[in-house]
Amino acid sequence: MPSRAIWHPSGAVRIWDASLEPGISLGQLAGVVCGGCMGKCMERAIDCGMPRVFLSAQWRDLIIASYGVDPGLLEQRLPDGLELDLFQGQAVCSLVGFMFLDTRVLGVAWPGYRDFPEINLRFYVREQGSGRRGVVFVRELVRSRFVAQIARRLYNEPYVRAEIESEIDQGETRSVRYGFSSNGGCGMMRVVSAPEHAIPGEDSTEHWFKEHQWGYGSTRGGRTLRYEVQHPHWGCHRVHEHEIDVDWGAIYGDAWSHMAEAEPLSVVHAVGSGIKVFGAERLVD
Repeated sequence: MPSRAIWHPSGAVRIWDASLEPGISLGQLAGVVCGGCMGKCMERAIDCGMPRVFLSAQWRDLIIASYGVDPGLLEQRLPDGLELDLFQGQAVCSLVGFMFLDTRVLGVAWPGYRDFPEINLRFYVREQGSGRRGVVFVRELVRSRFVAQIARRLYNEPYVRAEIESEIDQGETRSVRYGFSSNGGCGMMRVVSAPEHAIPGEDSTEHWFKEHQWGYGSTRGGRTLRYEVQHPHWGCHRVHEHEIDVDWGAIYGDAWSHMAEAEPLSVVHAVGSGIKVFGAERLVD
């Protein structure tokens, strides 16, 4: 029997497969996630194949600051079956700040967890054989400890709770600022951009950094996971000025401390859109 998840009128999110007892109430979710049961449910759902939409949301006002980096720093984080995707012959990573809005998991909008900012550090990969382009995350920061726990349990994604603030102002220009602190370090991303926006060409730098259909990670057992992210091509605001100031060593570890002196190769301000993240599947057995 294929796995599936439904919202029941009684208020229960039910995840089904041939070997699972149906039913987990929304009120019990925190305890289940912390106890690890939800992670086991997802493992079984992955085994059954889970093409349905796992998460839907609006991703808005994305600041994507991209840097050249030593490939050795990234290669040690590569899941099996992947290789680095190089930009103009160079290994790159991106620091990304954006707004998560109208978030729904398995079709359910959880009160208090719908709208929040996120900061993530990611790098770019290709799937060996198929050539699919995607991203792998080094760390993802959110304000909610609950959201971070769910993401770690369900997808084994490197989510960490952090203090994050956001400021977005629209006038003659569009100003977006994300401030964050984690592990004793602080960071800030800010852009001032033109209010109008346009979709850049597929041969542009902006397109290369903002358009990726696949995300990759690993199970706790070390198997590679692949999940699809669907959204239309994003328009971009023309960036007039930017400021990126991050305590890389404190937030991301000593191996990243040299990035404090690095200047970004590119800073993109993407409009964003509605998105859908589909259930994960194993890439390598």
